Amino acid sequence: MTPHRYVFVGGLHRSGTSLVARVIGDLPGVSAINAAPVPENEGVYLQGAIPHTARHGMPMQFATDPAQHHKEGSYFDRLETQMRLERDWAPFFADAPWRVEKSPVNLTRMRLYQQLFPLSQFVVVTRHPEAVAAATSKWVDIDHDTMMDHWLDAHDIVRRDLAYLHAVITVRYEDLIANPTATLARLAAFLDVDTVPAPQGIRDGNLDYAGTGTLFASQAERASEWGYGPGLKVSPWVGVNSHPLRRIVENVEAAAGREALT
Repeated sequence: MTPHRYVFVGGLHRSGTSLVARVIGDLPGVSAINAAPVPENEGVYLQGAIPHTARHGMPMQFATDPAQHHKEGSYFDRLETQMRLERDWAPFFADAPWRVEKSPVNLTRMRLYQQLFPLSQFVVVTRHPEAVAAATSKWVDIDHDTMMDHWLDAHDIVRRDLAYLHAVITVRYEDLIANPTATLARLAAFLDVDTVPAPQGIRDGNLDYAGTGTLFASQAERASEWGYGPGLKVSPWVGVNSHPLRRIVENVEAAAGREALT
């Protein structure tokens, strides 16, 4: 069997993690979970190493719950967890150098997963907080302002966690929609694999939520650190591109610049 590494995709619910995981799964040398008997082929439902119930991954709640922030040295940082995850996930992957596993709760498990799988890499998916709040409102009875506060608080936690990760890249839903070729090229370079033609004609779901809720001034100031502004505004943003190998970092940057011009 080919030795494998994991690429974990995480983000708040309704941020576009499923879309990002699908395009990663289309890259050569990458195996993805498909047709699994669980919501959105999320690996978190396919394992028994870390408890996951309706209360563990609640939209607009899990990411700021201290009990769901798993990191190095925590209770699940042990060999038994790693072995159980490998055993439970193995039937759902083909033999390939990379395995992509997507679950929203990966957003607060990255530091633990890095400890369990030292060669793993991480993709953090973000989407405008106004759109995320509006899209999630069909699932939860929470007002938009509170949900946008949750988005901001959650991403403050993520920002602090990023400093602990060896190999991590951020992908904005809006950038993927605007230029799927450039985004896919960045992801391929991040995994050091060849790229493939990007899917075209991806619908911009943010258009559905124009005017449904607007960031307050104080919220907008915090959201600007991720390139987001009031009224679903998206500004140019460098993002995060970290890897132990300088070659990979440079290739990701080169891929984005090259494809953005095509």
